[in-house]
Amino acid sequence: MDIPHQRLVYFQVTIEAGSVRQAAARLDIAPSAVSRQLTLIEAALGAPLLERSRNGVVPTAVGEMLLEYCRKRSALDDTFSEELDAYQRLETGHLSLTVGEGFVGDLVDAPLRTFTESYRGVRLDVNTGSTCEIIDAVVGDEAHIGLMYHERIHPKLRFWHSSRQPLVALMSPTHCLAGEKDALSLPVLSEYPLALWRTGHGVRQLVDDGFREAGLRHQVSMQTNSLSVLKHAARSELTLTLLPAFAAARELEDGLLVARNVDCERFRQAHAHIITRVGRRMPRAGLQLLRHLERWMRAFNSRTEVDINATHS
Repeated sequence: MDIPHQRLVYFQVTIEAGSVRQAAARLDIAPSAVSRQLTLIEAALGAPLLERSRNGVVPTAVGEMLLEYCRKRSALDDTFSEELDAYQRLETGHLSLTVGEGFVGDLVDAPLRTFTESYRGVRLDVNTGSTCEIIDAVVGDEAHIGLMYHERIHPKLRFWHSSRQPLVALMSPTHCLAGEKDALSLPVLSEYPLALWRTGHGVRQLVDDGFREAGLRHQVSMQTNSLSVLKHAARSELTLTLLPAFAAARELEDGLLVARNVDCERFRQAHAHIITRVGRRMPRAGLQLLRHLERWMRAFNSRTEVDINATHS
């Protein structure tokens, strides 16, 4: 049914007013204009819409059906306007993030908590994945936003924000290297057992590249796909691990781990990134969340070196 909205308004007002003349007065137009619009609707439907009664005009059976349609359409319009208004005030919506596991603690500890407190109607889906999985999710529009470590070039990625976050050596405060004040060299680290991500992980690739370029081999005593395992292994004093400091921020603050800089240019140039797909129009809530993550996440507060005194207990 292709009947202009304004024409339907004339019909509904006529029924509610009880006459064409009173409808015209409410609409501030000539009665002949209202009659003409009603005639056009009847022609489109092939049936009369109004009949006269003692109290004015009343709808025919077809008129009753059309009146019900008008009321439902009006209700839908009102509902849409209310939902759109709520959406624009960031009271409703849905956002999906795919992030590296190392970002989870940093993400949940404060940024997401404060964001959800401010925008309680916005639902967040947070998934973890490898660097490749993060890129695929963002490029394939499965995720609005991705958080990844160590750059991977891709023509469809927009690097919304990047922050240098060097790879550092994490270890127990009682580890024999914990008291070193200078940056640890790769030759020194090659003498100690390491707990590392499994081959194929972005951080593991960075570690492997750094040692290979230095002409050294590292001692991998443990490999895993779990950040929790890496941090527990480092706490045990049996091994140390290599991660960006933000991935163990809570353990560093609590004194369970200490971080030491590593004398490796490749490690120093590693970055954390907030990514979106090139050309994707972000919902308003998404833009607010992007700004929120930039402002509140440790991973995006640029720190080119670990403060040795602050992390050594």
